[in-house]
Amino acid sequence: MKIKGNKTPSAENQQQAQHRLGQWQAVRHDVSLFTDHDIYLFKEGNHFRAYNKLGSHLITVGGKEGVYFAVWAPDAGRVSVMGDFNEWNRQSHQLTARWDGSGIWEGFIPGIKKGDIYKYHIIHRYNKHHAEKGDPYAYRSEQPPKTASIVWDLNYEWHDAEWMANRYKANSLNAPYSVYEVHLGSWRRVPEEGDRFLNYREMAHYLADYVKDMGFTHVQLLPIMEHPFYGSWGYQTVGYFAPTGRYGTPQDFMYLIDHLHQNGIGVILDWVPSHFPSDGHGLSYFDGECLYEHVDPQKGYHPEWNSYIFNYGRNEISNFLISSAIFWLDKYHVDGIRVDAVASMLYLDYARKDGEWIPNIYGGKEDLDAVAFLKKFNQAVYSHYPDVQTIAEESTAWPMVSRPTYVGGLGFGMKWNMGWMHDTLEYFSKDPVHRKYNHDQLAFSLVYAFTENFVLPLSHDEVVHGKGALIGKMPGDEWQKYANLRLLFGYMYGHPGKKLLFMGGEFGQWREWVHDESLEWHALNFHFQQGVQKWVKDLNRLYRTVPALYELDFSSDGFEWIDFYDWEQSIISFIRKGKDPDKKILVVCNLTPVPRYGYRIGVPSGGYWKEILNSDSEIYGGSGLGNFGGQEASPVSAHGRDHSLYLTLPPLSVLFFKR
Repeated sequence: MKIKGNKTPSAENQQQAQHRLGQWQAVRHDVSLFTDHDIYLFKEGNHFRAYNKLGSHLITVGGKEGVYFAVWAPDAGRVSVMGDFNEWNRQSHQLTARWDGSGIWEGFIPGIKKGDIYKYHIIHRYNKHHAEKGDPYAYRSEQPPKTASIVWDLNYEWHDAEWMANRYKANSLNAPYSVYEVHLGSWRRVPEEGDRFLNYREMAHYLADYVKDMGFTHVQLLPIMEHPFYGSWGYQTVGYFAPTGRYGTPQDFMYLIDHLHQNGIGVILDWVPSHFPSDGHGLSYFDGECLYEHVDPQKGYHPEWNSYIFNYGRNEISNFLISSAIFWLDKYHVDGIRVDAVASMLYLDYARKDGEWIPNIYGGKEDLDAVAFLKKFNQAVYSHYPDVQTIAEESTAWPMVSRPTYVGGLGFGMKWNMGWMHDTLEYFSKDPVHRKYNHDQLAFSLVYAFTENFVLPLSHDEVVHGKGALIGKMPGDEWQKYANLRLLFGYMYGHPGKKLLFMGGEFGQWREWVHDESLEWHALNFHFQQGVQKWVKDLNRLYRTVPALYELDFSSDGFEWIDFYDWEQSIISFIRKGKDPDKKILVVCNLTPVPRYGYRIGVPSGGYWKEILNSDSEIYGGSGLGNFGGQEASPVSAHGRDHSLYLTLPPLSVLFFKR
């Protein structure tokens, strides 16, 4: 028995402790949740719901309530369960290894209850390495900096049946898809109570009301899986089956998703299968060997992030990671999985110099095991949940990321367009007087726009680490900065591809994102910030109600240039089309602060073209120039078309017209 402190316990205290231990002294080794078929699938790497078997599970055996424990530790010589229930005794409650060579240790301990905390004490069978580990499959963990796992269940009464039955419509590639990216710990806090976090249930109502009012279709949450270091924003994940305890219980998190669904809002989770941290209670060196990670640090250690890389070629790791993804879709009803840092998985030389990486069997730099894993992951997700989306954050030119595996693709539903994001922000950061020399940066994205199912992101990565807020990237005086920001958003919503905007950008927050503080909601007391917020709201409304802006996002049939050759004046114009050929949207961008009067734009047909949105309207903080609600097309040819409009183009503006 482990005794805390240096004092020798009295005979009475020893007797009391032994009595407490006696309540749980018998670990039953004749109880298992595994069938022969489970073990077959586990060894094969195709057990995609391993969370129902591994971990801790509240069950009743022979009329006695308790917990069944199962953990994969193939190189262990002894595995024990320790916790408050046995005074953290490392020896008293030992599990037994299954006979089938699976490497799984299991046992049933009567008397343990929901809410009890525990860890596994693992001793290597040869080197006698000792480790106290959290449960990789735990449903709940202690709130950091504490590190123990918690016995828990996932019982919850859902109320989102209507959303779940119809979500295929909202998640379709042909649907409007406007995503609000959120970090739960810094979206909003309670300054009156020591600047504390909102809990999941408080967040549910504030976030749903706000997102619904703003018109976004989905919320994407930065990783909520348990992570020891808050400053990692969740990207250093330890608990792949546990929502962080910083904001409440698993049921509280279910309530958040449930409430968003009831308000017609989809939920995407950021997920990190690319690496994991080296924290002692986590996955690293789990059973005294490199189990989850590669043995060779040239493959198993990530030098850029000081973390470990999963051994994707091992079947049990495939089980673990794919089960994690399926788990959130199954138990938490999420609508999409955004996979972080896919490029770091695909390339063996990622963030490595010559001589620091090992080529594949063909001498190349592609990680063949990771490629196979990603294909398997996507096949598993879409075979079980065809009405969700997987989204890749992939920053290279790897081909067919968002194409089906049966044609040679990786199988993702969508891919972030990182090239568009970087080129666009670089262009908009330039003084307008110099933009004409960089006109191709706007046009280049359309060269490859339909090679993938692209999401256009303006993400958290662009407003941290000294990069400044979006508004801070815009040139000019205050008025021009906000006009440029409205223009940026308008160009983004007109451009083919789904949309994603990180929190704070939608109202032009001046301060770079700080994860330890709330967004600057007080900024909405000012006219320009109010204008940007209303502009984004109206863009979302237009985007969601006009099929020409979303139905053919991923097809060249949905886009047609009017003119991108006017580099001298930095003006571009194009047509967006949906499935109805008669309903087209004209988008015109003036990327300088010089108003253009009498600017002729060729259009596909005659008739009245209504100006349905103008970023220079006074209600958005603009100067109020425009075209008096629209214009009749005249039979004057321009840009190879028989009809044209004779327009006023406000400074730093985007105009939307419909026929």
